[in-house]
Amino acid sequence: MSRPYSLAAVAALFLERQHLTKPRSRRLTAAKLVHFVETTGGLQLDSINVVERAHYLTIFSRFGTYDRRTLDRMVYRRKLLFEYWAHAACLVARAHLPAWRRVMVDYGHDGRGWPKRPRKYQELLAEVTTQVRDQGPLGSADFEGVPKPQAAAGWWNWKPTTRALDHLWMSGVTMVHSRVHFHKRYDLAERVLPEVASIVPGTIEEFRRWHLRQSLHAMGAATETDLRMYLTFPKSGLLDRKRTLATMVASGEVVEIPVEHRGTNRPPRWFLLAEDLEPLARAGRRRQSSIGTTLLSPFDSLLWHRDRIRRLFGFDYALEVYTPGPKRVHGYYSLPILHDGQLVGRVDAKTHRTTYRLELVHVHFEPWVLNTGLPPAASWGAVSFEAVVGGLVEAVKDLAAFVGARQIAVGRVTPAKAGRLVRNGFRGDR
Repeated sequence: MSRPYSLAAVAALFLERQHLTKPRSRRLTAAKLVHFVETTGGLQLDSINVVERAHYLTIFSRFGTYDRRTLDRMVYRRKLLFEYWAHAACLVARAHLPAWRRVMVDYGHDGRGWPKRPRKYQELLAEVTTQVRDQGPLGSADFEGVPKPQAAAGWWNWKPTTRALDHLWMSGVTMVHSRVHFHKRYDLAERVLPEVASIVPGTIEEFRRWHLRQSLHAMGAATETDLRMYLTFPKSGLLDRKRTLATMVASGEVVEIPVEHRGTNRPPRWFLLAEDLEPLARAGRRRQSSIGTTLLSPFDSLLWHRDRIRRLFGFDYALEVYTPGPKRVHGYYSLPILHDGQLVGRVDAKTHRTTYRLELVHVHFEPWVLNTGLPPAASWGAVSFEAVVGGLVEAVKDLAAFVGARQIAVGRVTPAKAGRLVRNGFRGDR
């Protein structure tokens, strides 16, 4: 077997594919937005708005401060992206619509959580479709207070119509036309993206091959578990995934590669698109994988598979939103700190909109950053703690400007001995 590729090579290619080689340094344009989402496979949406909406933060991590209205126009007016379920609820590249049509069609026959459609459910779907056709775009709130049809008394209410709207969206009958205060408004799919009517869905096997290829392209080298946990929708059986992967390996489209491993006697198998052998080799020759500092959304595509992050960067990350307060370690909504290609810590942050203040509730650095400066996994050399703090201060100030905060308040810092250096960096910003 050939010499194994280093974790640094795999991590460097991953950062490249996630558009994080020069975080916050590029100007947001339509072409760059589309390229980013096409490469990663999706831009995750989430309703939590403690600091800022997840998709706005993910774009901030790559492009720095920008006008959210510009992004909204690109998505909902110019229709460069569309909403669908990829890892979770995501904005997906319009160029990927032909592949996702296969899933939409199949979903119409076997939707998640939808009853086995007795007549009243069929009638509801038909009625909601008619209302969207006649009055769209519509959202869930537009169906509140709708008179209950006599034949469906006691059943036609807000919850069933919301489920119907979701089913029609997931099955591709409708698409998300726009959002008002983050609430979805639906219209017929062909009125949102006219090309829908002419798309002939491919086979399920064609979709599986595309799905696996897209995941590999977004990650670079990946294990079988990485492939299962990156684009998590739609779920497929273990045997189906293994069969698709084996077929692509047999054809030469995908290759199995050796990757160095630590701390296990049973290393995972790693796979790579054959066309990425040279990009992986180039990544392994880099002296630095990334230059600059940024804060990542908890829903950033770099973080979609936590175990992969642990293997590549030695960073154990968990979103503690749903963890009871006393049991939280790092805070309610902690943002990982990416500095020169390393995940060096996290910031539990909160935007106080009425007082125009960005609060750093808890700044927590990884122990190795202060102790040795040497990363526990992929490494490009020692990290300077002073440089980490300098980069963090710059990134936080940029974030404050992005969320409209005029003041920055620093709370707890771990370890405590780092507190003075961090607070000095924000002197005059309180």
